[in-house]
Amino acid sequence: MTRLIVAAGGGGDAVAAAMLDAALYGDDNGRAVILTYAWDRLLIDPVPGPRGPENFTGLEPLTPAVWKVPAQARPIAPAGSTLPRLAAELPHTFALIDPGHGVEGVTRQLEELISHLEPESIDLLDVGGDLLARGDEPTLRSPLADALTLAACGQVNAPIRLLIAGPGLDGELPADDLRGVLGPLAHTLTARDVEPVGSVLEWHPSEATGMLAAMARGVRGTCEVRDAGLPIPLTDEGPTIHEVDLDEALSRNQLARAIMTTATLDEVEALSREVCGFSEIDYERNKALWLKEQPAVKLDAEAVLPRLDQFEADARSRGITHTTFRRLTEALSLSGTQREALRQLLINSRPEQYTAPLWRIPAEA
Repeated sequence: MTRLIVAAGGGGDAVAAAMLDAALYGDDNGRAVILTYAWDRLLIDPVPGPRGPENFTGLEPLTPAVWKVPAQARPIAPAGSTLPRLAAELPHTFALIDPGHGVEGVTRQLEELISHLEPESIDLLDVGGDLLARGDEPTLRSPLADALTLAACGQVNAPIRLLIAGPGLDGELPADDLRGVLGPLAHTLTARDVEPVGSVLEWHPSEATGMLAAMARGVRGTCEVRDAGLPIPLTDEGPTIHEVDLDEALSRNQLARAIMTTATLDEVEALSREVCGFSEIDYERNKALWLKEQPAVKLDAEAVLPRLDQFEADARSRGITHTTFRRLTEALSLSGTQREALRQLLINSRPEQYTAPLWRIPAEA
């Protein structure tokens, strides 16, 4: 017997799933299969949208429609993925959600995996809670992956527990808007719960899961994230995990209901444009083209630190106390390939400002 955790949005949700597994199941940690997208931000994967099994070498079949991502798997260039490294560093089994055949395809993958594993529990995990979006919220930015997994889980004939970790952390739906929907508290994360993924958070670019871990470690304040510089409150409510009724989530999520019978990702995208007014993959396509046109910026202390000082001064004026290395990379006009080098440079130059995995903005220059 094993457990199945579905990481609703891919990216950092897969790391949060490993954290959840440790927090809720303790010493039995590592027996979970984490079903997740290979969908990383452009800092990691310069190709817009999610990756399917055809974008990897070295995958291993679990069922006819589901592939395991082992440590030796590799994304086929120019694509990138954090999943092989996660598989190398964590004890869990990572299985790939392939959205290429729409909700019908993901539902089939879930059904096959449940039949194959006969799991003792199935959790659907979303960090931030934008899975609970109606679809018309002006702050909504990335509803597609969450709606797709929610719609598939809603059609599977098996009991699935929906969990929302860190309400409001992704900057898309404010925590105040989610409180009326959140069900009972399942767990409040602590520093001990973060330990099993601590080394992963040193390199993984997820902002929401990074903030979730930082708050579990006691960090409080306001963190600026994403290219848009969204301010996210770091509060006592941040490291909580709540249960939510799956049917209620489906009744709220207009996009999830609209895409129930889709058989291709193109259909899902078209309905996202219709229901929400946009497709996040279109945004990634446009941003990828823009990034290609940006000139290379030299990365050394003499060039970077004065610009960092200016960024921090501006951030202080906005009431910001922390930020992420993804935000710093983009704010300093650096490329995704320079993110890790920037992180090492800043930690070596000003170690007192590193509040793992966030960067602290000092109160004074």
